[in-house]
Amino acid sequence: MNRTLTPIRFKQRAVSQFPDKIGIVDGDKRFTYRQYAERCDRLTNALINSGVARGERVAWFGYNSHELLEAYYGVVQMGSVLLPLNIRLTPEEIAYILNNSESVALFYNADFQPLVDALRSQCGTVKQYIAIESQYESLLSAAGASFTPPPDIQDDDLAELFYTSGTTANPKGVMMTHRNLYMHAMQAIGGLSVNESIVQLHTIPLFHVNGWGTPHTLTCMGARHVMTRRFDPTEVLELIQSERVTNFAMVPTMATALIHHPKIKEYDLSSLDYVAIGGAASAMELMRDVERALGCRCYGGYGLTETTPVLTQSFVKNHLEGLSDEDKWRRQAMAGYPMPGVELDIFDTDDKPVPHDGVSVGEVVVRADNVMHGYWKQPEDTANVMRGGWFHTGDMGVIDEEGYLLIVDRKKDIIISGGENIASIEVEKAVFSHPAVFECAVIAVPDERWGEVPKALVVLKPGESATEKDIIDYCRTKLPGFKVPKSIDFFDALPKGGTGKILKKELREKYWSGYDKRVH
Repeated sequence: MNRTLTPIRFKQRAVSQFPDKIGIVDGDKRFTYRQYAERCDRLTNALINSGVARGERVAWFGYNSHELLEAYYGVVQMGSVLLPLNIRLTPEEIAYILNNSESVALFYNADFQPLVDALRSQCGTVKQYIAIESQYESLLSAAGASFTPPPDIQDDDLAELFYTSGTTANPKGVMMTHRNLYMHAMQAIGGLSVNESIVQLHTIPLFHVNGWGTPHTLTCMGARHVMTRRFDPTEVLELIQSERVTNFAMVPTMATALIHHPKIKEYDLSSLDYVAIGGAASAMELMRDVERALGCRCYGGYGLTETTPVLTQSFVKNHLEGLSDEDKWRRQAMAGYPMPGVELDIFDTDDKPVPHDGVSVGEVVVRADNVMHGYWKQPEDTANVMRGGWFHTGDMGVIDEEGYLLIVDRKKDIIISGGENIASIEVEKAVFSHPAVFECAVIAVPDERWGEVPKALVVLKPGESATEKDIIDYCRTKLPGFKVPKSIDFFDALPKGGTGKILKKELREKYWSGYDKRVH
């Protein structure tokens, strides 16, 4: 008899094979997988008792926590849809998402009480507001301790709904089915060799793109989840030491902050096996510095909300192990090669394949079981990005002869200066390699002669100094003349979103004020 491809099976496997193993660590709380499964079941029963129906959306607005990890199964196993919200979105964006999704319940942490109070009059479909700190445990205590999922859940039933960041328009709801989530987990388990010995620190917010798949991969394999409410370098180092963490994930800005922690050498980090860096392109120097600072392997990867999310990873293939350290770090800084089950290519503007020669640039396209079901209530946008049977990512990349993908830019981040295309990522990597640079972003700014030119926005390392001329002259040794930033502005810090990504849209506004459009 065929069985539904559903992530519900991962919780069932964990409680069957690892019932008395500590599966979740959250501060001073520790739960075995048996206890975790019971708490998920109690959450399901509490939702049913409160009137939440199958197929309805349950939103979550809060930090990483065991409660949110419980929702990944407690909401989904009853046939309802989990909608985690980015805590750094504006009140207007949150209201839009709740209304657009027609969410019926909202769980939230107490820190967000003022925002939730402001939302109540704007969100007509939300019938229940549950404050996690004061109401969650009583809800679970009053609910039954066991639950049997309905047998008629189908592969293509909606399980999770995540909204994109909305950098150019209103956020889009990305529909993830049971099959999407199940197959993504199988691909990641195989591609990353996930097993029960792993102790993973949840440094990536669980509200961000399916928690990078960790609620499913770790639970399925009986690995241990270690929660942290938000990324704090000191807390991360303390948890690695105390919980003997084996791996975790970061975006580049997190990695930069961690490896420059003034007391990093005082911590025992010997348990670490590897760390993953994704969410944005990384410089080779960052890979090198992370490996040296943490004493473990570091690799890159690539994915999108629409792909649930992981598509590639950049471990060095076995037959390439003879490479020099520099060549290894260069490969590890790439997006890497596809996970099992993922077909990936690059297409030109006519949707024709581009040579895999490491030079020819095309739009990254993908076919895989983890590609989303579509955009919520947006069939035209769905059809556009899914044309020809491929999901069109909007990212520009090259693929080399070994099958490694390198992302060179987002379509919208390509700077067109005097008719020449300049990849902002390439310029950022050059700027970042300057020894005094802590972090940077490169954007297009208007120029009367060239239309637009690259400008670098730079944060210097504490105690370091560099002038605009110093950095520009340095970039001349790394880049062709037309790609060198024409100017540098220095900042104490760069604005970042909920996952630590630098908000280029926000940075651009200062320089494009008075222009009708953001290209010139």
